Amino acid sequence: MKIALPDTNGRLTDYSLTGRPIAQAVLGENPARVVYSAAHVVADPFTANDPSGRATIDWEKTMAFRRYLAGLGLGIAEAMDTAQRGMGLDWPGALELIRRTKAEIPDALVANGCGTDHLDQATSYTLDDVRRAYLDQLEAIQKVGGRVILMASRALVKAAKTPDDYVKVYSDVLAACDQPVILHWLGEMFDPQLAGYWGSKDFKQAMPIALAVIKENASKVDGIKISLLDKQKEIDMRRLLPTGVKMYTGDDFNYPELIEGDAEGFSHALLGIFDPLAPAAAFAVKSLGDGDTSAFRATLDPTVPLARLIFRAPTQYYKTGVVFLAWLNGFQDHFVMLNGAQAMRPLPYFAEVFRLADACGLLREPELAVNRMKQLLALYGV
Repeated sequence: MKIALPDTNGRLTDYSLTGRPIAQAVLGENPARVVYSAAHVVADPFTANDPSGRATIDWEKTMAFRRYLAGLGLGIAEAMDTAQRGMGLDWPGALELIRRTKAEIPDALVANGCGTDHLDQATSYTLDDVRRAYLDQLEAIQKVGGRVILMASRALVKAAKTPDDYVKVYSDVLAACDQPVILHWLGEMFDPQLAGYWGSKDFKQAMPIALAVIKENASKVDGIKISLLDKQKEIDMRRLLPTGVKMYTGDDFNYPELIEGDAEGFSHALLGIFDPLAPAAAFAVKSLGDGDTSAFRATLDPTVPLARLIFRAPTQYYKTGVVFLAWLNGFQDHFVMLNGAQAMRPLPYFAEVFRLADACGLLREPELAVNRMKQLLALYGV
């Protein structure tokens, strides 16, 4: 099967598909690694709302994708940045998403984003404002029986004057949690407004503050996800975590080796790239649990070039590549995103995502993917 694809200069070259869809596998109970896929949402393309206005979601397709992830045995990180949280999806929309997912798949492993994004970003805040905002969202999520991921807060960056302010706010919020939560350290490459989180732009100064929060509240912390796209920083912090506290990799560039680990430990996974890579993640981690490290690496290593392309700078637009692949693979009928985010990458990017997805077996219905890629090319006048 062939398709003519443009290069970076717009020249068309025939590309022959070679990939074979990844073999189906389902993670069972107690897998070798806890694996969360941060899931995207499907926009309603027929809404009359402007892209800059209130998000309108196609709930049927959005829930169908979550059933698919749960059917693979993957956990779901709900209402996170992959779902365009704070970048198209507001808190009321996020809470509705959390409620629907809980009702749709009540027995699935789901952790839900709890933040402060309902605060008006144009105003100033006190630490008490930030604390109350976290507690408001925490109460709403716990009311529906949801597990929690404490998301990094843009408002806290603005309100905190010292690193100790982070310790105070997090300790107060963790005290109100009814079960252990996952902390989320999201780097500024994902959200520029989070620069200087934990009170410093220097990782060596910021890490001890995050560790202090964890150590002082260890019974309330299941683990921490760090999304800094620097494997050594993750490894360094992983080795300092208290016993029983997990490291969840958020490194969409280096996940195979971090999940595999070394003689001193390993990372679990909470990754946006495991939305389009869901079948590869399930197959690879099952292989790891079966003792087949070679199959684990042989499955995930070839996906890294695709992940690095999808998450290239400006990294916050990685959602465009995630939803593009969901469309190619038939999980939705259109390539329209909240906030008009489908327009945030150029045509050669989509062509290369197509090539790399095919090469590592992530086009589950190649003929459908080719037809949809041709539709996109036609939209661009190719």
